[in-house]
Amino acid sequence: MQLLKAIFSRKWIGPTVVVLLGMAVMVRLSIWQFDRLAERRAANAVLMATLASESIVLTGEPLAADVAQLKDRQVVAEGEFDLANQVVLLVQSWQGQAGVHLITPLVIAGSDTANPKPLRAVLVDRGWVPQTDVDNGNLAIYDETGPVRLTGVVALSQPLSRYGNPELEAAGRQTAVYRVDVPRLQEQMPYDLLPFYIIQAPPPAGNTAPPLRELPEVDLSEGSHLSYALQWLLFTCILGGGYLIFVYRSLPKATAVHQDDNDET
Repeated sequence: MQLLKAIFSRKWIGPTVVVLLGMAVMVRLSIWQFDRLAERRAANAVLMATLASESIVLTGEPLAADVAQLKDRQVVAEGEFDLANQVVLLVQSWQGQAGVHLITPLVIAGSDTANPKPLRAVLVDRGWVPQTDVDNGNLAIYDETGPVRLTGVVALSQPLSRYGNPELEAAGRQTAVYRVDVPRLQEQMPYDLLPFYIIQAPPPAGNTAPPLRELPEVDLSEGSHLSYALQWLLFTCILGGGYLIFVYRSLPKATAVHQDDNDET
């Protein structure tokens, strides 16, 4: 009771208010981290459901689902690669080696001008090839002709950030890009592109020769939100407890003086 009166006395009311405000801020930061943890868990649940869902079979028809919700969905597609409209994704590496990724339109089987459906294609990241083959003009050795059937996962278009370098947005037809911007590449394609691209899966036997393929890693961890939340609560306790101890240790001298005054009386 004496400690409680002391911390709200005229002498300590200023520091007490500062400490209480600091504790309130720390508690709010802890709550924010708990909220982030809940969001992360909800996102992980959606991602797990996405990974467990059946593969999408591309037929050339527009997809009814929201494109953003298709990210990481497994897909199956049949058709023929349009090698004449292939572009390379620059500045890519494989185990420390410089190279590029081949981004090739796949004209989806069944979508042709003879049918009521319009010609439709999807961009496919066919994998990594060495930079030396680009420099030497040897990319034709990786051409795949004829009908193909491939599997992979959906990746979203990569528009140029407003904070990016405008020089990367070259005018006119592009044959080499720094990102897979589907709407930008649509401008130079003779058919409709689906609004996403496919990262092609490695062959069943694994990578034995370029193009080397690797599916993106899926992160289902909860991050550091829980540890950060508990840390902020710990800091709150340290600040509050430390302040009470500091004030308490200042009381004995004041109490002793008060006792001396009573004795003299």
